[in-house]
Amino acid sequence: MAYSIPDIRRIRSYFLRLPLATRLLVLVLTAFYIAVCIRPSLEQWGALIPQEINLTTLYRLNTFPLLHKSLPHYLLNTAALLPLLERFESDHGTLVTIILFTGAFGYIPGGAYALLERYVFHLNSSALGASVWVFLLLASESIKTYRANPTFKILDVLIPTWTTPLIFLLVISFLVPHTSFLGHLCGAATGYAWGLGYIRFLAPGERVLRWIEGKLDLLGRIPHYVSVDQKTYGRYGVLPTTAAPARVGSMHEGILAGGNGVPLVPVPAVASERTRLGP
Repeated sequence: MAYSIPDIRRIRSYFLRLPLATRLLVLVLTAFYIAVCIRPSLEQWGALIPQEINLTTLYRLNTFPLLHKSLPHYLLNTAALLPLLERFESDHGTLVTIILFTGAFGYIPGGAYALLERYVFHLNSSALGASVWVFLLLASESIKTYRANPTFKILDVLIPTWTTPLIFLLVISFLVPHTSFLGHLCGAATGYAWGLGYIRFLAPGERVLRWIEGKLDLLGRIPHYVSVDQKTYGRYGVLPTTAAPARVGSMHEGILAGGNGVPLVPVPAVASERTRLGP
């Protein structure tokens, strides 16, 4: 049986097309992993330890997803996070992605985990790793999928598509030792809340984002930047056409004519439109 070798050019093209915030976050994850290898005490400094959370250590709510215990831990989490984060940024824009992943998407699941561990279960288990973001994004995507395709079938049993992240969570908890079931569950709950629209208010309004992007010309100045208007104007904005509009020939001929009025091709007349980049 012949095995196909992945096309290196396609892999390279995928990484070259990654949007800005996704690149930055993967770079930060890599930098923190290297820093922990050089200075292991950073893990204790940034991990989410419920009994250590107070007003002076709230930074742990945002640093714990950036730290990993080992190379396999880092590689698996980064590989799982990369396509999910790329899709999120493509849907919501670079500014929203940066704001949420440096703020609410850290302190909401992290704060919920710390409160439950400390005051409900009376435990002090530390948590770290980007898997909390993986389950957050999986849950958010599952809500989108549920709206388009509410169920899938396994052995004639209809299963709601929104439960897929919870199934993954249970499987990983059984198969992978030393994983934080509660941490993953808090991440998934945050993702469900985002997907259902309960915490969408945490993202800045589109009017504010458009003003910032227009004032700083972020789309024109920064490569791989995703505009907040990607849903309307394509993933990376609009490129206006520069060619002069073609003149339309007689209606009974239905042909487009060039600048000198010479017929070019026998096609129906079409309305001109702006060229768009992205899906």
